[in-house]
Amino acid sequence: MMFSQQWHAISLDEALSVLDSDAEQGLATAAAAERLAKIGSNELTESGGRSRLRILTDQFSNVMLLMLIGVAVVSGILDWRAQVMPKDAIAIFAIVLLNALLGYIQESRAEQALKALKALSAPDVRVIRAGQPQTLAARELVPGDLVLLEAGDQISADGRLLMAASLQVRESALTGEATTVAKAPQPVLPPETPLADRKNLVFRGTEVVNGRGRMVVTATGMATELGRIATLLQGVEAEATPLQRRMGQLGNWLVGGSLTLVALVVVLGTLVLGWGAFEDLLTVSLSMAVAVVPEGLPAVVTVTLALGTQRMVRRHALIRRLPAVETLGSVTTICSDKTGTLTQNKMVVQSVLSAAGETQVKGEGYSPVGELTGPPVPHLLFLNCALCNDAALQKENGDWAIVGDPTEGALLTLAGKSGMFVPTLEQTWQRVGEVPFSSERKRMSVVVQQSGEANYWLLVKGSVEGLLAQCEAYQQDESIRPFDQQVRSHILSANERLASQGKRVLGFAYRQLARLPAAEQLEVTEQQLVWLGLVAMADAIRPEVKQAVKECLQAGIRPVMITGDHPLTAQAIAAELGIDHDQAVTGTILEATAQSDLETLVKQASVYARVSPEHKLRIVRALQTGHEIVAMTGDGVNDAPALKQAEIGIAMGITGTDVSKEASDMVLLDDNFASIVAATEEGRVVYGNIRRFVKYILGSNIGEVLTIALSPLLLPIVDVPLTPLQILWMNLVTDGLPALALAVEPGGPEVMRRPPNDPREGFFSRGLGAYMIRVGLVFTVTATALMVWAYHYTHQPDYGGNPNTWKTMVFTMLCLAQMGHALSVRSSTQLAIERSIWLNPFVLGAVLLTTGLQMVLIYVEPVRNFFGTTSLGPTEMAVCVGFSTLLFVWLECEKLFLRRVRKG
Repeated sequence: MMFSQQWHAISLDEALSVLDSDAEQGLATAAAAERLAKIGSNELTESGGRSRLRILTDQFSNVMLLMLIGVAVVSGILDWRAQVMPKDAIAIFAIVLLNALLGYIQESRAEQALKALKALSAPDVRVIRAGQPQTLAARELVPGDLVLLEAGDQISADGRLLMAASLQVRESALTGEATTVAKAPQPVLPPETPLADRKNLVFRGTEVVNGRGRMVVTATGMATELGRIATLLQGVEAEATPLQRRMGQLGNWLVGGSLTLVALVVVLGTLVLGWGAFEDLLTVSLSMAVAVVPEGLPAVVTVTLALGTQRMVRRHALIRRLPAVETLGSVTTICSDKTGTLTQNKMVVQSVLSAAGETQVKGEGYSPVGELTGPPVPHLLFLNCALCNDAALQKENGDWAIVGDPTEGALLTLAGKSGMFVPTLEQTWQRVGEVPFSSERKRMSVVVQQSGEANYWLLVKGSVEGLLAQCEAYQQDESIRPFDQQVRSHILSANERLASQGKRVLGFAYRQLARLPAAEQLEVTEQQLVWLGLVAMADAIRPEVKQAVKECLQAGIRPVMITGDHPLTAQAIAAELGIDHDQAVTGTILEATAQSDLETLVKQASVYARVSPEHKLRIVRALQTGHEIVAMTGDGVNDAPALKQAEIGIAMGITGTDVSKEASDMVLLDDNFASIVAATEEGRVVYGNIRRFVKYILGSNIGEVLTIALSPLLLPIVDVPLTPLQILWMNLVTDGLPALALAVEPGGPEVMRRPPNDPREGFFSRGLGAYMIRVGLVFTVTATALMVWAYHYTHQPDYGGNPNTWKTMVFTMLCLAQMGHALSVRSSTQLAIERSIWLNPFVLGAVLLTTGLQMVLIYVEPVRNFFGTTSLGPTEMAVCVGFSTLLFVWLECEKLFLRRVRKG
């Protein structure tokens, strides 16, 4: 049975016939079970998660680790031929597995943390099956089920309404609109009716905020409108982050350079020395290959990013994918949904305009606490706000919240600020009649009576133009005055002014009745009314967002608002936040704009209104074509495709839908836009630290490679001063521990006062490549000088020690030189003695620990035998310390020289 229909365009009888259901009895239990088995559970198919196996295999995609595996295999074969223990191969494989394990653990934890955040959309629903009401798990719904709806319910499937009484639904998660939608089972609508105007349908993921109703389920799971949007994600491929691109480029450069050196050494050496030296040359080339590849770098990058994620969690941002930490530092544009992200998704009254003038209303959210400044407001207007109202204001866990329509909640809050609360009023006032709101009348009326009084009061609220036409007088102070054209024009002009500011405006009026009319006559009494005034409200911005936007602009990040709301509303909110609002580009304009023209348009426009999910994708892609690094924030299903397309997708942890979280790279745990700024700052600090330890690690690696390459030329034998195992020790421990300490180097206030990191720059830009070459050459000069001296010193006829001690001296000198390098590299401008070590005491700890471990390798016999070192005497150790200090002295003198150049 196929259930694909334009359900809004057919009658109720046709819909029930197609679904083979009954408007009173619903489905038979057996028929429902058969459909569930055939169609499947009412659940969305996850598209964003990764299996544990996929997370594990992704860890071995690094080209440097793949080359290390190749080196380990060749090294193992050589050791096997020589019938010695393959220590180098075992160590390399251990390092590869350690890197994979670190990445796997961190990314698995992030996936599990996200799953802990997810909540079922509607775990239970009330249905009628076989004529009996019952409660089911939402996943058991099938097409044809009858579902009962009431205020507070989250709708679990798409459906056609069979009955509705004052039913209003909030569809912001699906359409982006902040206001609620009035729903009714009739009439049949034209087939081309847009989704947002299909008033006879309700959709999965939306909420009932007022009234009650009954629907017949027309679609479940991925066949729903929410599922259709989720399907869009499957066609969107995640972009590689700047860090992933840089690490890929670095890995390719290092691996390519390493293989080139290996080929040169083996081929040229064999041509010069003959095939007899092939295995010796292969051993030299393996040492060079291991020296080129910074084995500790992937692990240090992974740990650095993991530490960054932990700091971000403390600042209310959960990172799902490690590279996203650094990517935040490169973000140039933040595309943010308005409703619930920049705003509170709470309507708040901002002003009241009566005959006496305009009164400003202060306060936040639904808290009935706030000051009213300006002329006094008629008492009856507040009474109208409280009693002509179907919502409820209540306090939950210390916070005020509403049950019902946000607009009516805002009116209850306004009444509360004047001292009127519904529970208190209901003790003396009774509602005895009502005319519900309808889209045709655009107003709502109630008839109330106060205890002990004979008269009745008709209280009316609605659109200003329509309600004003039913008024013949207005209230001023305690008197009632007849309308004239000037007063009417003044009210209409004020209405237009407030609406142009993006505010929702309602008018209020009343009439005294001597008797209670019959129910069918109530609507007729909505005339000869007395005008009370109008109320202007808006979806208030989050208090902290304005400062967050200011910090974004200061940091060179452009905030862009993308919303489904009205253009005037979007521009007004943008103006209040400080976002460029000169123009609001609508979805209609986007549809008429060619992609090439759109790429030009997005460079100027910062406000987009009345857009669909497809429009958001086009905007993000156009920005990316212009080399922008885009972050997309949002909480609704309609945000999910753009969340996945953007380099950084940022979902809301509290109000965000499952689909948006699955598509995101980062989840805001507090739904606070300001947390994005904090996360961006952390991202910039992380990237700065990655650059710092990359130049620290690679500078020494260049020195190692050149020293190994020059050793056969400068020494009378074909030999190398460092074995692969010793190089691994240097790259993982001597380099790795200080590099980890450098990873937590704190950022300064200048971090958020400079432009974003250029996503197109490589690791070697901004002088980093030149720095590494200089350091590598200093390493090479000092290490080769020591190597030549130590070789001849230990091969003197009267030398009483091990003739291979020269190798241990070179090994030790390179390790100790790195300690001075770690102390100096913390700052490119400040001397080591000027930058307090207590800003990052981990560096001092790492230097002392690494130096101690190096001594263990030299003086503890079992360890010394394993690593192939020899014990050094006082003179030999003093020479190593002296040569290693030369690098530190060079670096500090270089800083002083650069200072003078800048001043000069």
